[in-house]
Amino acid sequence: MSASLSQVGAETERLGSLDAFRGATIAAMILVNNAGDWDKTYAPLLHAEWNGWTPTDLVFPFFLFAVGVAIPYAFAGRLARSGGDRSPLHRQIVRRTAILFALGLFLSWFPFYSVDWPTARIPGVLQRIAAVYFVAGLAWLHLGARARTALMIALLAAYWLAMMLVPVPGHGAGDLSPNGNLAAWIDHLVLGRHTWKKAPGPGDPEGILSTLPAIATALIGLFAGDWLRSPRTRQQKLRGLLLWGGAATVAGLALARWFPINKNLWTSTYVVFTGGMALLLLAAAYFLVDVKGRAAWVRPFTHFGTNAIVAFFGSTLMAKIALLIRWPAAEGGTVSLQQWLYRHLFASWLPDYVSSLAWALLFTAFWWGVSALLYRRRIFLKI
Repeated sequence: MSASLSQVGAETERLGSLDAFRGATIAAMILVNNAGDWDKTYAPLLHAEWNGWTPTDLVFPFFLFAVGVAIPYAFAGRLARSGGDRSPLHRQIVRRTAILFALGLFLSWFPFYSVDWPTARIPGVLQRIAAVYFVAGLAWLHLGARARTALMIALLAAYWLAMMLVPVPGHGAGDLSPNGNLAAWIDHLVLGRHTWKKAPGPGDPEGILSTLPAIATALIGLFAGDWLRSPRTRQQKLRGLLLWGGAATVAGLALARWFPINKNLWTSTYVVFTGGMALLLLAAAYFLVDVKGRAAWVRPFTHFGTNAIVAFFGSTLMAKIALLIRWPAAEGGTVSLQQWLYRHLFASWLPDYVSSLAWALLFTAFWWGVSALLYRRRIFLKI
């Protein structure tokens, strides 16, 4: 694999199904992040308000899972060529972690002239990806399969126990409400007002404590990557993905009775459930692309998958700019470029919910075009 920003360092092997899986995830991420009108958006394209899940709640964990799958493919060849010297990979991990984190802060704070620095958000999507990649990369380099399994179980069990047993001042132990949970209390204690202003409660959906179980999501991806790189037959690999994916999905749903599935808290059951769903979707992509050789079916997603972070960063920045460009409106006040385009292209003639979805689809299609152009010219932007 060529090293690209989206592949987090993949250099020697290419797994077509991983590109398709990651590309589908990024396409979904752009789609759900760019509604024409948030008050007129279909429920499956919104996050669950608190407990429970919607299809939108699968998107971010799927990407962290893909980060984990890519690491064995990214690192194995380089480690072999260096004769087992881990130093170059250590430097790579630190450098890419720092760049991803910096890109995340850039998106959070852009445009800098309007930032309220006493409340400027520090956590974010790319910041969490950076932290998860850092730990998962080091885990693959320095821990064996059993130790990584133990680490994953420990993270999920410790987080569950902490959330249920550690008392929060003024709320006691086991309070999983937006204002009373331990993760929110820690975010408020450490980050103060430097959290997402629209988050329910004082915590951040990409906060400090909830990043620990998010690491476990990437560790599940590590296991999948190692499994797919193993000398097993393709049929054995496919059966393994299906078996473990089905078991994890059922386990996550069953255990939700005691620890609810919750994306904001990134609960342990959320990790198990979404990890299982990710394994099943990867199995479907693996069957189509790597077993049956029907890559044409998923080629549009492959375009996204080979420059995934570029598409995410660029689409997010473009959406912010479209909201910042404003001029006086005929009815008074101002109108943004996004609002003007949305009204004239769709809202003026389509039903509300349909027009909101049409805008999101157009936005996603535009970035597919950008990704396809980069892919055809063999441009894979590196960090």
